Amino acid sequence: MPDLSSWLHEKATATAAGGHVRTDDGGLSSALASPLAPHCTGLTPEQLLAAAFASCLHHAAVEAAAEITDEAHTVKVTAEAKLGRDDDGRYHADVHAEISSAGLTRKQLADLVAYADRLWPFSSGDNSRHRLTVTPATNGQR
Repeated sequence: MPDLSSWLHEKATATAAGGHVRTDDGGLSSALASPLAPHCTGLTPEQLLAAAFASCLHHAAVEAAAEITDEAHTVKVTAEAKLGRDDDGRYHADVHAEISSAGLTRKQLADLVAYADRLWPFSSGDNSRHRLTVTPATNGQR
């Protein structure tokens, strides 16, 4: 992992509880689908994963596009996320993302995709660049 001094100064916090998910700044607030109440409508984990991956990769792709073209505003990322279960019951995710940008040659688009894939923390070729830590919350805290 990078030195802590290399981290960007922004952080985000989201809370999922009571059938809703929201960011603490209010930028996102949505109902969640529930495995305990299949009749409930709301975002599914697959939808949230797809949105998160599309958002992260779009950020990286726009940065990469700015190095290749003056048309960075035309970058579009589509992500598809599927969840499955291993034999032992644990979930696994399969995410596929596509990047497009108007007016680029095939070579420029290939360069953009490769550059963006290297930038974002969930690169298709390097599982060691990210870490997820799950710990119990301290009573009384989020």
